[in-house]
Amino acid sequence: MQTLYLLDSGTQDLKLEEALKTLEEKFEQSRKLFTFLTYYIVEVARFAETDAVQKAGKHLPTASDLSVNTKISGNTLLWQIREDASFIKVADNFGIPNIIDSESLKKTYNKLKESVEYIDYIEFQERNKKSERKILEFIFTDMMLPDENFINYMEEHFINWDDDAELMHSIMMSYLSKPVPTIFESILSDEKREFGKSLLRTVLEKKETTLELIKPKLKNWDAERIAALDLIILQMGVCEFLFFETIPTKVTINEYIDLAKDYSTVQSGQFVNGLLDNIHKELSNENKIVKKVYKNSTI
Repeated sequence: MQTLYLLDSGTQDLKLEEALKTLEEKFEQSRKLFTFLTYYIVEVARFAETDAVQKAGKHLPTASDLSVNTKISGNTLLWQIREDASFIKVADNFGIPNIIDSESLKKTYNKLKESVEYIDYIEFQERNKKSERKILEFIFTDMMLPDENFINYMEEHFINWDDDAELMHSIMMSYLSKPVPTIFESILSDEKREFGKSLLRTVLEKKETTLELIKPKLKNWDAERIAALDLIILQMGVCEFLFFETIPTKVTINEYIDLAKDYSTVQSGQFVNGLLDNIHKELSNENKIVKKVYKNSTI
């Protein structure tokens, strides 16, 4: 959707190959963003070691300085991530270590230390998968995401942050529950990547066909006030109706209503709902919608 909107707002018509390249660049931006977030979580947890060394190295360290708890630095899930060769390779390739703000890390760690969740975590000597995962999730969801300074930093360094933030939350929760090393090499499965390319290609190639179905339905709407993004969402929805046999029409309608609500105008959800439902009924009556179910499909 974002790629189509970018192409639609451009001053030149891009060839299909260029459009697909733009989509691949979007995938890479998301992969870099996810790698950064993972690296940041790891470094916040590792900062316990730095904190212990710095305080022990004081000229006259106190008993408190000499007893900094470093349990989180040995977090088993943390080490699983740190020893992941693909994570190390991709982080280095993206230059992630060079864009990490050490002061920001320190502030996040100091805030973490004061939290009840962290105090509860370090009080128990034993380790279990659930608590190891929960503390890393807590760093992400409660220390990083609500922090205004952190969000400002993300917006400054990642142009896709606003668009991808919700997606990153979903992917991160899934990853911390079940770390999959290949995610750093490709944030999407091959099937989903190919689906994205296929949908982009179809929307561009079938633009005239979809607009012929959409335009007659716009007579009750003020054409000047219809958001360009809404028309793109409608074109995507119609393409899924007609050319993607494994996607149920109900799924298509619901997902594009949600997209319209999240990314377009206040009235967009209602607008997209009404038109897609209307077009769906028309195509169904004409027996133009054919759907198949494949049990192994992950789309």
